[in-house]
Amino acid sequence: MAPKRPAGAGAFPIAVEPPAPEPRDPTQLYAALDLGTNSCRMLIAQPKGSQFHVIDSFSKSVQLGAGLEASGRLSRGSMARTVQALKVCRKKLEKHNVKNMRLVATEACRRARNSRDFLRMVKREAGISLEIIEPEEEARLAVISCAPLVSTKTEQLLVVDIGGGSTELVWIDLTNVPARERPRAIMRLHAGFTSEDTLFPHAKVVDWISVPLGVATLKDQFEDVDDDAARFALMSWFFEENLASFAPYGKIQDREGFQIIGTSGTVTTVAASHLGLRRYDRNKVDGLRMSSDQIDKVIQGYLHLGPEGRRNDPRIGRDRQTLIMSGSAILQALLRIWPTDRLSVADRGLREGLLYAQMSAHGVLEDAPY
Repeated sequence: MAPKRPAGAGAFPIAVEPPAPEPRDPTQLYAALDLGTNSCRMLIAQPKGSQFHVIDSFSKSVQLGAGLEASGRLSRGSMARTVQALKVCRKKLEKHNVKNMRLVATEACRRARNSRDFLRMVKREAGISLEIIEPEEEARLAVISCAPLVSTKTEQLLVVDIGGGSTELVWIDLTNVPARERPRAIMRLHAGFTSEDTLFPHAKVVDWISVPLGVATLKDQFEDVDDDAARFALMSWFFEENLASFAPYGKIQDREGFQIIGTSGTVTTVAASHLGLRRYDRNKVDGLRMSSDQIDKVIQGYLHLGPEGRRNDPRIGRDRQTLIMSGSAILQALLRIWPTDRLSVADRGLREGLLYAQMSAHGVLEDAPY
C-alpha cells in the first residue's frame, strides 16, 4: 500500500525512510578462504535455509606456484603477491567481524620446501593463520559443494576438481541409494572417505585420487614444446598416464545413469565459450550440462585460434588464457576415457565445501529438500 499523503500534498508522496537493516550477528557469518597454486579466493556468507547467502567475496590470481615445478620452492615474488592479497582478505574479515572461518592452502603449499616459512610470513605480515589441508579433504570438500547438482537419475558419479597444482577425482556409486535421496547423500559427506567407506546407506565411494598435475603444473611440464597442437596432445596423454592407479580407469560406462560434475575455472570457461558469452555470467554457467561432443567442439576451437587468438578471446579472459589449454588437455583426457552426455558445470568448489561443512557441523542449515 502506498504511503498516505497529507491534504494538499499534490502528486508527490512524502518520502518514507526505509527501516534500518538489523545488524548482522557475527556468530552467523562464516568465511572460507582457498589459497591454491594459481588463485586466492574467499567467500563470506550466512546460512539461509539449506543453502547460504554470500555477503562478500574476493578473488585474485596470485600465481603462488610460479616456478615451483623447477625449483621446489615458492619464489619471493609469488609470496609477496600472495601476502598482499591476503591482507585484503584480512580487512574483509575484520570489516564483517567474522568469527567462524576456515582459511586453507592446498597443493603449492603442500609441495613447496619453504611452505612453513611462507605460512609464518603470512601470519606475521597479513595477520592470517593458514592451514594446509591434505588432498583427501580437498577432494571431499569439492564433492560436498557439488551436491545440489547431482541428478536423481545418476547411478555412477564422477566429481572432478581441476586445480592449479593438482586434480582431484572422486567416483561414487549411487545405484543403491533411492533416487530422491542421491543429492542429499552427497551433502552428508562430512567424514573422510576411503574406497571401503560409505557416504550414506548404500552409497559407496569406489575410489578417489589426487593427481599432482593441475593447469599450472601440467603447463610447466611441457613449456619447452613449441608447437601448440603437439604440446596439447602431449599434455593430455601425460595426464591420462597418471590415472592408471584409479580403480575405474579403463572401465567403460553406459552414458545412461552416468554423470560427471566438473568444478574449476577450466570447466566454467569452456561452458562460457560454448554459450558464446562475451561477459561471464555465473547464473548461466553454474549447473549447465554439456556433452562430450560439445566440449570437444569448444576445445578444437581453442586449438584453431592458436596462442594469439586465445589471448584476444574475451570469453577466455587474460587471467585464464595461458592456462586454458593445459586445463582443456586434462578435460579431454577424462572425456576420452569416460565420454558422457551429462557433464554438469559447477561454478563452485573448495570454498563452498568449506562453508557447507562448517555450517552443517554447527547445525545452522536446514535439511535440503531436493
